[in-house]
Amino acid sequence: MATKAEIKAILFDLDGTLLPMDQSVFLKEYLKRLSMFVAPYGIAPNTMVEATMGATEFMIRNNGSRYNKEAFWENFFKMIGEERTELISITDEFYLGPFKKVREHVGTNPRARDMIEAAHRNGRKVVLATNPVFPMAAQLERISWIGLEESDFDLITSYDNSKFSKPNPNYYRDICEKIGIAPENCLMIGNDERDDMKAATEAGMRCYLVTDCRIMSDHFVWTGERGSFEQAVHMLERL
Repeated sequence: MATKAEIKAILFDLDGTLLPMDQSVFLKEYLKRLSMFVAPYGIAPNTMVEATMGATEFMIRNNGSRYNKEAFWENFFKMIGEERTELISITDEFYLGPFKKVREHVGTNPRARDMIEAAHRNGRKVVLATNPVFPMAAQLERISWIGLEESDFDLITSYDNSKFSKPNPNYYRDICEKIGIAPENCLMIGNDERDDMKAATEAGMRCYLVTDCRIMSDHFVWTGERGSFEQAVHMLERL
């Protein structure tokens, strides 16, 4: 495990870490608005929800043979029974428009920028390691809800540029290859015991659990470094 002096990159989860939220509330509102947006194009709301959830589960199991975007849409078309490729651009429009309304159902975080600025100290690279199951437009929209932007990160993972997802440790190894820093020189900060703590630890990273919106695992209990978001900010300011 890397010592504090050896940390050269800091990775951040988004949902429940930088961006406070109840994920069940977020998911419900997101799927409701997405299905309503697509309904005029001939996809029934129930079909849209089921196909989106099923294709996402398939994408999460992606083994690195293709980008997550390709895995998602291939399975989505199978689930609706037809290859409606125009739906790709239609959903892109959704993330640039109605998706913004989901902001009403998540929290605020005035200290998010303080954390990112602390992470950048001493020339460290900073990665938004949010599960790459959304297109880049959705990732950028969500970070804007806490006053952040694309230039605040050296890398943002999305379904467009990733071939693995959490909780696959290869997701974290792939990030390391992209930024040119070994896992033992990385610190992962997240709120999910399985997706963040377990998977990143298996990849060889040091981890810190943010407990404000903690997601516990039935099969893995994190016993390492932890604290509130505010405590995590202070930890980084001393790093």
